Amino acid sequence: MAEAKRARAAPLHPALPDEIFIWEVLLRLPPKPLLRCRAVSRAWRRTTSARDFLLAHHTRQPSLPLLYESEDTDDGGGYLDVMPLDRRAGVAAADQLHALARFDTGGDFTHIEASCDGLLMLCTKETDWCLSDVAYYSVCNPATRQYAPLPQLRGFCIAGMYPHPPTGEYRLLMCLDALLEHERQDAPEPDAGHHLYIYTLGSREPPRDIGWEEEEAAIHTREPVLFRGGLHWFIEKEDCSESCMIMVFDTIAELFRRMRAPAVPSVAQLFEMDEMLGMVSFIDETATIDIWTAQDYDSEVWAFKYRVQLPAADLTSRFGFNKYNSNLVVSSRDDDDDLLILVKSGKWLLQIDTGGKLVASSHHESLGITQFLLKQTLVQHTFFPTIEGYVVNDWPFFSP
Repeated sequence: MAEAKRARAAPLHPALPDEIFIWEVLLRLPPKPLLRCRAVSRAWRRTTSARDFLLAHHTRQPSLPLLYESEDTDDGGGYLDVMPLDRRAGVAAADQLHALARFDTGGDFTHIEASCDGLLMLCTKETDWCLSDVAYYSVCNPATRQYAPLPQLRGFCIAGMYPHPPTGEYRLLMCLDALLEHERQDAPEPDAGHHLYIYTLGSREPPRDIGWEEEEAAIHTREPVLFRGGLHWFIEKEDCSESCMIMVFDTIAELFRRMRAPAVPSVAQLFEMDEMLGMVSFIDETATIDIWTAQDYDSEVWAFKYRVQLPAADLTSRFGFNKYNSNLVVSSRDDDDDLLILVKSGKWLLQIDTGGKLVASSHHESLGITQFLLKQTLVQHTFFPTIEGYVVNDWPFFSP
């Protein structure tokens, strides 16, 4: 009877078979237009809400550089805009940088702590009566407006966020916040050392102590890159007798290992490029940027890719560029292998290609760049308080 009912059902599109329309048309839509399709009919809503469809749709989404803009308002409040930079072919220049979601900060300092598979970890810091910062964490999906506070993470710092394929869970690698650990009733004794902990989103169990005291000291305050199921941190050398290295945390085995790093100055950072691990270093004195890629990841063989000479004099005269006080990230398009260097200096965002040519510039009062990527997802996660019947006003989101 079920087969007979499906046979009698009208096709989703009168000119195309459902198999073509679903997997070759709807699947290619960006998240926002796909959400609008749900208003066409119940059949369209049912099709575009199925979990297998949403998982397939998520795999097709590009990983975009994640930027943000924050500002305080005259009434004592404030907001944080989440802004992915979309440089894909066919996207108009005016549409490349737009706010995906706006987060109501209430005037407190709120920043992006981690990003993974479309999920963002947000950290809000309030100043208590003794003038110390109190950190509160929350997880959100800006594409679906799902949001959940995480009070159980009080007193911890997040070292990384990652998926755990064997269980389908999302997990956090954390360490204790030295300024707040004395306030936690379950904090370890002082002689126990600063260990690393793992917390599963949605779990009611407290974070699990996994040890690794020496590794915790090495990765503390550094941002990792998730690559091939491992979290990677670049560890600078402390003196001339040491070599730079990469610390890798195997998220399945929960083990650390050390990986060879290219011979670069101490100021460097990792990034992912075209399914390859990359490293970029910025030499202040000469305003040059060196880019390396792990040509053979398993054998730890690195290849020098580019040396980019920034037109420092021209950038300084036009934008007040300060090479000693700039942030940069490396971005690559999903549809080709060209690289773009995003430089944030003062109130200017500069886009520079590997030939040192200025591609675009834009002025922003309070724009910031992160080392994170955002891959939008419409997949519903059960660790959020609600799945269906979402009401925007129930959560600290409002439209940008």
